[in-house]
Amino acid sequence: MRLAPPPLSLYVHFPWCLHKCPYCDFNSHAVRGEIPEAAYIDALIGELERALPEIWGRPVTTIFIGGGTPSLLTPEGLDRLLTAIRTLLPVRPWAEVTLEANPGTFETARFRAYKAAGVNRLSIGIQSFNDSHLRALGRIHDSREASVAAAAAREIFEHLNLDLMYALPGQTLAELETDLATGLAFAPSHLSCYHLTLEPNTAFAAAPPPLPDDDLAAAMQDRVEAALTAAGYDHYETSAYALPSQVCRHNLNYWQFGDYLGIGAGAHSKLSFPERVIRRANRKLPREYLEGHALAEERVLGADDLRFEFMMNALRLTAGYESALFTERTGLGWETVRTEIGKAESRGLLERDGLIVRPTPLGRRFLNDLLEIFLV
Repeated sequence: MRLAPPPLSLYVHFPWCLHKCPYCDFNSHAVRGEIPEAAYIDALIGELERALPEIWGRPVTTIFIGGGTPSLLTPEGLDRLLTAIRTLLPVRPWAEVTLEANPGTFETARFRAYKAAGVNRLSIGIQSFNDSHLRALGRIHDSREASVAAAAAREIFEHLNLDLMYALPGQTLAELETDLATGLAFAPSHLSCYHLTLEPNTAFAAAPPPLPDDDLAAAMQDRVEAALTAAGYDHYETSAYALPSQVCRHNLNYWQFGDYLGIGAGAHSKLSFPERVIRRANRKLPREYLEGHALAEERVLGADDLRFEFMMNALRLTAGYESALFTERTGLGWETVRTEIGKAESRGLLERDGLIVRPTPLGRRFLNDLLEIFLV
């Protein structure tokens, strides 16, 4: 029995970017001509209004504006969007409001206006401070622009996340260490450090670049964790590190199998009701979305889906989860995963400490192997 609705977050997708990076598998579309900002914000507000009956009265604890490159939005457009959201939804006064940004679009006056509109957490896609690696990744910014953006954002926003990537084409361990030291010098409250992977349907998948071998990539992963832990950051999730009390609350809601309403082209939603949990996905093409054809797919999650999706999220957390959370968020009893948990324990991938279930260091390193146990 699901005891209460989970926390509710709002995700807003902005699908345009200046250039499609060769590793990117997100729903992003290179700008051709003028972005139809006003029409797109109209469509976002309309979609939110249509969703109100399903989430009526539920407080919103986090808002995340992702993309694409949301920092292409004008300050006036962002202010209009956030004003509409606050008008339509009971957004908590202390809600975390995150905007993703590209260093190549950074302007101090623009980002001060974003803060004035209500953004209190900025996430900058740095990826690397090395010019040759930035070129290999197809980024539009260079190392100087990355440093200028990070320094200015640190002054403007109380909460700052920097995205870094490692195991890049031709990257050495020393170059990774330089990237980490440079990023840490800006004292961000949060760092997201991702291993570059070749995702299907990307330019890198079609023409793979020369990447570090498995041994070097593993050494890089170890170096990331050691350096950030030594600097006082908690490795609280597979790719996320935070100073005390600075975790990304929006992503934490995902990992704890909370609810989220997604609006915009290609956005996804997960919503819980007393008798079911549903997932929705919107059409990806901005043109179709603007024509009013938002919804592409909707499905009710079955018991097998619920078990696996809960574990796929919760076991990314270093601290794991309290066993009662499984029932609260899925409506299923603990006995439905008893066999799988026992199997994962016997293989040294999972451990239990009282009411806490968490991945072991081995389980965190081989997370896919751990999750396969719950895949029915």
